[in-house]
Amino acid sequence: MRGVRALLLGSALLLAGGPGLAVQPDEVLPDPVLEDRARDISAGLRCPVCQNESIDESSAEIARDLRLLVRERLVAGDDDVEVVDYIVARYGEYVLLSPNFDGANRVLWVLPLVLLAAGIGLSVVYIRGRSSAVAPSETGLSADEQARLDAILDVERRD
Repeated sequence: MRGVRALLLGSALLLAGGPGLAVQPDEVLPDPVLEDRARDISAGLRCPVCQNESIDESSAEIARDLRLLVRERLVAGDDDVEVVDYIVARYGEYVLLSPNFDGANRVLWVLPLVLLAAGIGLSVVYIRGRSSAVAPSETGLSADEQARLDAILDVERRD
């Protein structure tokens, strides 16, 4: 019974510890309003070395540096947009978990739809071209050849 309790307690601690464990106590700002803003901003920024993990969730060293940079900019008086713009200017749009829909990103969002529509269109044209190329009424025979074929088929039907 004791082992089951220990297992349940350990599992509960692991599940409860999730994303909040990455932020170290020495990173937390004394002002709770600024800390909440920092957490909101950090949740939208991707860790450059982790796959689709926010800097708030990541324990990578660069994520820690970014969290400290966000807090530093907030303490300096920047608003949320200025902080994000500063980070993006420094690290590129890759650090945004939700990239903007402008410029080159627009092409990346629209191109798969265009390619899908082009593929469907080409498939329809190809299928229609194949079915019209071999129509049942057109055998490709001359009139004399068609008459001979009909005669042969008539003789076989009589037998």
